[in-house]
Amino acid sequence: MSLNNSGQKRILITGAAGFLGSHLSDRFIKEGYHVIGMDNLITGSISNIEHLFPLKEFEFYFHDVTKFVHVPGKLDYILHFASPASPIDYLKIPIQTLKVGSLGTHNLLGLAKEKKARFLIASTSEIYGDPQVHPQNEEYWGNVNPIGPRGVYDEAKRFQEAITMAYHTYHGLETRIVRIFNTYGPRMRLNDGRALPAFFGQAIRGEDITVFGDGSQTRSFCFVDDLVEGIYRLLLSDYAFPVNIGNPDEITIKEFAEEIIKLTGTDQKIIYTPLPKDDPKQRQPDITKAKEILGWEPKIGRSEGLKITYEYFKNILEKSKLSV
Repeated sequence: MSLNNSGQKRILITGAAGFLGSHLSDRFIKEGYHVIGMDNLITGSISNIEHLFPLKEFEFYFHDVTKFVHVPGKLDYILHFASPASPIDYLKIPIQTLKVGSLGTHNLLGLAKEKKARFLIASTSEIYGDPQVHPQNEEYWGNVNPIGPRGVYDEAKRFQEAITMAYHTYHGLETRIVRIFNTYGPRMRLNDGRALPAFFGQAIRGEDITVFGDGSQTRSFCFVDDLVEGIYRLLLSDYAFPVNIGNPDEITIKEFAEEIIKLTGTDQKIIYTPLPKDDPKQRQPDITKAKEILGWEPKIGRSEGLKITYEYFKNILEKSKLSV
C-alpha cells in the first residue's frame, strides 16, 4: 500500500464498490484526493470501480469493516458507506446489516480517532420511519418499529448516528452526518428491490409494473450527482449535526410508475400488490439546512436524471443478452 507522504489528502471510503460509494470515489479522485476503497462485496460490485484500478490515486481493500480495520499511513477523511441499502438485501442479511451499522461504525470511529481523521456517516431517511411529520426535517425523531422487518436497517442507522455523535461529544472527533433520501442513477442494480430499478427492469423486459399498495405513497428522488455534491459540501463544512440531502420534488409511486412507462415507450399495465409491513407512506426532505449551511440544492430534474438512468439500464440489459 502506498503511504503517500505527499501533501495529497487521503480518504477512506467504505462500501466503495456500491452505488454511492463508487460515485464518491470518482468525485474525490477528480478533486485530487488519494482514495482508499474498502468493500467486502456482499452487495457491491467490482464492475462499479474497475475503471479506477489503473489509477495511482486509487487502491482497493477487500475487507469486512465489522472486523478490525487498519490502514497504514495518514488518513484525512473517512466516509462510512458500507451497508446493505435495499429491502431485498437487508431482509435477506439482517444480522450483517445490524453488524455493519454497529460493529463496523465503532471500528471506523476508532480508526478516525487514531488517525485524527474527519468522519462522515451515511445515515438515511429511514431513521424517520413511517413519518408523522411532513416534510421531514432534521429535528424530527422519527416513527420506527424496532422489531419490524425494516427495523434491522432503520435501527442500524439510528445507532450509527448515536455513536457518531457520542464520539463527537466525548472524544472531540470531527464528525458529519448525512441523511440520504431516495437516490438514483447509473450503477444501481436492476434487481435491488427498490421502486425505480424495479420499474425500469419491468418496463424494459415488457412486464407489467408492480406497485405496492394503491400507489398513493410518496417518494422524492434525487439524482446521484446532486447527492454526491451535497455530501462533498457537508464533509468540508463545519457542521456536526445531521443534514438532509435529497430532492424535495415529491411524487406518488403510481405517478412515478406512469412516468417510467411513458419514458420507456412501453405499454404495460400497472398491477397492485399488498404494501410491505411498515413501508413509509410519505418521503420528502426538508432541505432548509442544506440550503442555508451548505449552499446546496439539487440541480438535475427528474426527467433529465431518469433519461440518463434509462440509458444505463438499457445498456446493461443489452450487454447481459450478448453475454448469454
